[in-house]
Amino acid sequence: MEYKKHKNRDWIHLMSVPIIYGMSIPLVFFDITLEIYHNICFRLYGISLVKRSKYIKIDRHKLRYLNWIDKINCAYCGYANGLVNYARTIAAETEKYWCGIKHKNDNNFIEPKHHKDFLDYGDEEGLKKKFN
Repeated sequence: MEYKKHKNRDWIHLMSVPIIYGMSIPLVFFDITLEIYHNICFRLYGISLVKRSKYIKIDRHKLRYLNWIDKINCAYCGYANGLVNYARTIAAETEKYWCGIKHKNDNNFIEPKHHKDFLDYGDEEGLKKKFN
């Protein structure tokens, strides 16, 4: 809760509230469309469904020592960050199913952990051997 260290920024924090909480609209829309995709396509492809409750956890609002603003913020962040992590996992499982080839080596690119078992970029023989 770094914001508590900056009491002189109260008006800046208040000005940002509509921007931060305005993101809840696209997040909820994304959540709904993600669930439609996840439940239909994963079942069609035979991919195991990702367990939502492992990624989205909203519990910090129950802490008695938090004020109501912190409780709302903690619930929002638990949802938003959990949703993005959940979506990342669904995207990774999709990529494993449809692709399985690493990107071209680039020191400025942070390779996702699920790429560790992917074929190297440009490994045509490896692709033929693994999938034909």
